[in-house]
Amino acid sequence: MAAFAGNTPAAAQGPEGPDPAGPAGDQATAPDEATARDRALIDDRLSRMPPQRPGQVDLFALAVAGDGRENVFRNEAAYFEDLATARYGAQGRTLALVNHPDSVGPTPRPLATPDSLRHALTGIAARMDPDEDILLLFATSHGKRPHALVLHQPGAFDLSLTPTDLRAALDDAGIRHRVLVVSACFSGGFIPALAGPDSIVITAARRDRSSFGCGDATSATWFGRALLVEGLNRDGGLLDAFAYAQRQVERREKMEGHAPSHPQIHVGEALRARLLAWEAQLERGPPLPYPHPL
Repeated sequence: MAAFAGNTPAAAQGPEGPDPAGPAGDQATAPDEATARDRALIDDRLSRMPPQRPGQVDLFALAVAGDGRENVFRNEAAYFEDLATARYGAQGRTLALVNHPDSVGPTPRPLATPDSLRHALTGIAARMDPDEDILLLFATSHGKRPHALVLHQPGAFDLSLTPTDLRAALDDAGIRHRVLVVSACFSGGFIPALAGPDSIVITAARRDRSSFGCGDATSATWFGRALLVEGLNRDGGLLDAFAYAQRQVERREKMEGHAPSHPQIHVGEALRARLLAWEAQLERGPPLPYPHPL
């Protein structure tokens, strides 16, 4: 894929200045009616997933778009869901939780809340073989300190997802093999809670650094573009795509005069071997165009 072009304004994916969602403790609660709606939408999507194939490693993909005030996170989550099937072997075993006004429109999607995330993970786990299958989770949002992802639906709720929240949801669901991508400012702070021999954790930034590319002027974050739109449409696997994204983001930040975000990765050795063996037999479709101008 083409390299980045420079000279475009960028906003950080988290609050270096004012916090877009307020302090982590200032949270509203999602209404009960919305919770029931989201669970029904999740259950419907789960019911339409192809079944797990005994004796084969199947990939299940879950996207989380956290902040509904900007299109960029919705764009990436929807594209990730399509990309996981077209290029990365999910074969329709995909689900997206998307905070955005469109998610409560004519084509509804479940919203991203801690409850809907737990419900989705529990449902996915029930369809997986925990000894064989792999979860690929991609979360994109604003990040804030202390380390948390913003979960905001305009006019409805203002919540946070912490690393311990995410770890507890995965553990309680019983999902063993976890590839987790967290695209947000300060997202390196998720690694200590999520690391393990059966986990791969990729983050857009170091625990103390901003990442870039949110806001109304862009259709993809810098890291999301480099990893998904470019990296996973190239030859090679996910670890190759991360190495490519790391180089591309560093190049763009240097070119545009931003402090480096330093994308991070933890690779659990047990999952590394399983992932590489699975990728070696993967039949990929052609590169998937990004449906928004870059």
